[in-house]
Amino acid sequence: MKTSENEKWIRVALEEGRRGIGLTAPNPPVGAVVVKDGIEIARGWHHKVGSLHAEKDALSKLRGDEARGATIYVTLEPCSTHGRTGACTEALISAGVAKVVYGACDPNPSHGGGADKILETAGIKVVAGVLEEECEELIRGFSMVQRQGRPWLIAKTAMSLDGRITRPKQEGQWLSGPDSREEVQQLRVEADAILTSGETIRRDNPALTLRGPRISSEKTQPWRVVMTHQGINQKGFQIFEDEWKERTLTFQNRPKYEVLRNLSEQYGVNTVLLETGGSLLGSFLDDGLIDEWVIYLTPLVTGGPKIAVGGFGSENLEERLNLKNVRIHQVGRDVCARGIVDRGSLKPLDR
Repeated sequence: MKTSENEKWIRVALEEGRRGIGLTAPNPPVGAVVVKDGIEIARGWHHKVGSLHAEKDALSKLRGDEARGATIYVTLEPCSTHGRTGACTEALISAGVAKVVYGACDPNPSHGGGADKILETAGIKVVAGVLEEECEELIRGFSMVQRQGRPWLIAKTAMSLDGRITRPKQEGQWLSGPDSREEVQQLRVEADAILTSGETIRRDNPALTLRGPRISSEKTQPWRVVMTHQGINQKGFQIFEDEWKERTLTFQNRPKYEVLRNLSEQYGVNTVLLETGGSLLGSFLDDGLIDEWVIYLTPLVTGGPKIAVGGFGSENLEERLNLKNVRIHQVGRDVCARGIVDRGSLKPLDR
């Protein structure tokens, strides 16, 4: 199938928008590109909360009336209400653009869908829903907060071929290889918080920090969140004593949904990365709170009692999770599978 002109340029906008993944919470990552007479004249993306939105970032690179008569392609419906930087619809009208093409509608029900009428009243042609699924995937964390009142939850685990995480104490805390562990650092960049259990802290004493030369200087250390039933003595554990100790949060005997909701409401978290043992992973799975899986399979057969994912599990085939948009690739000696839980349409949050 031939790619349409709209799809072509929305894909460019998506490339820009992906640059903001993990940087923009509580805002969504958004990309934009301005095109005139079939030629790109500017592009932009949202860098962080409080900075220019993608449309304004792109327009700021143009002089005078350069944008007049142009088409702007945006991954998300332009905002039509005044936030920290003013409404993008007003900026587009002032710039004199002739056409606005966007992918996903704003999931915030207070003003989602409002841009079309404002722009069309000003004489600007609007085309919505271009590559909508790809654009919605880009903002899935923001959308989850708007619709369900909690962050998007990515579960990451590494396991042997027989689904275990059993390992002798003297062999350290990792089953996966160094290439996989480096890739996990990039996965952490996508998250606004990393959630683990008190048991994992006591057993492995992980740092849960961003490490490596590929980490953007624009990325803030994610919140490190510990869920525990019995509490934890903080002395001697890295996350309570290192330079990022102020970015560590502890929740004792709190319901999982309540913890997630608190992270979004109080700390502006859109996306949580769940890095923990099989018990807590299984508990989140049983409660239907996992939205995406990243699983590293390492070429080992360990046996033993430590399973990678616990919980009660599914009672029949119909209840088992299906993943969509699954991507599988090799990382060193390991294999990584990543996919989104296919739930169909989510019930909107009661407001």
